[in-house]
Amino acid sequence: MSETNRQFVLAELPQGHLTPAHFRLVEGERPTAGPGEVVVRTRYVSLDAANRAWMQGATYRSALAAGDVMAGGALAEVVESNAPELAPGDLVFADTGWQDYAALPARRLSKLPKLEPMTHLLSVYGVAGLTAYFGLLECGRPQAGETVVVSAAAGSVGSIVGQIARIQGCRVIGIAGGAEKGRWLTDELGFDAAVDYKAADFKRQLREAVGEGIDVYFDNVGGEVFEACLFGMKTFGRIACCGAVSQYDGEAPRHGPRGVPGLIVTKRLTLRGFIVSDFDDRREAALADLQAWVGAGKLKVQEDVIDGFENLPQALVGLLHGENRGKRMVRV
Repeated sequence: MSETNRQFVLAELPQGHLTPAHFRLVEGERPTAGPGEVVVRTRYVSLDAANRAWMQGATYRSALAAGDVMAGGALAEVVESNAPELAPGDLVFADTGWQDYAALPARRLSKLPKLEPMTHLLSVYGVAGLTAYFGLLECGRPQAGETVVVSAAAGSVGSIVGQIARIQGCRVIGIAGGAEKGRWLTDELGFDAAVDYKAADFKRQLREAVGEGIDVYFDNVGGEVFEACLFGMKTFGRIACCGAVSQYDGEAPRHGPRGVPGLIVTKRLTLRGFIVSDFDDRREAALADLQAWVGAGKLKVQEDVIDGFENLPQALVGLLHGENRGKRMVRV
């Protein structure tokens, strides 16, 4: 590969919906490693709804500004090392940003095993799989026989959440956009039912699907879907708050669900927000479970791999519009 370092920078912060025009492709020289640093070459760039949230302000990471290299995690290969714990050829997960090469402190990198397919290190054995695992099992605490509802159920996290809930013996309802995704959830992934949030009768569909109510709701979207599920919770229900993709791209909502404090008290609901790094001390045990379920055929892995660094902007825009099934990434 050429020693030129391609980068996508934010040409301007979007005020409405994100488009490819908000990015600019630039080229520079490949960086070199300083003391304690390594240079990595990106192999696969992870695309996530959170990429858009970082343009709105500080979250669990610093906000992005116009002119910044677009932020994002990647599966990367070490090509130069000034750190004894990492050598050329090692695979790592790193916050490289959208660029061919990055020079990063070795202490900030997570060394990864070499396995095939390599893409599983970004999906089921990466942030998506671990987020699904801990968000459901630690925050949602599902019990066999309970009803679990998951939004963005055809996405990278939601598709895994639903399958883990099934493994736990739960009845699983997936919320996704369109009949085709719904059929995929029920026919291929084993969900008990699917509800189309784009349908005019979405709330009726949801009420019929959940029956007596929702024990655990795994929220990826916020907004009206969150509100509909909130008011469908059973007493002592649990809500795992993972993301709010419906509020990332475009104007911020003017108000949230009304009557919420009283509802939470009356039904004694538990709402817990989390990020995957909250559970770093239990990462290895989670990976062992995920690998066992995949190996036994209990957990199906769906990946949406797009070829070409130049396609990163459109690939993110498409993800925000719900184009993907499973984990979307770009092969550099």
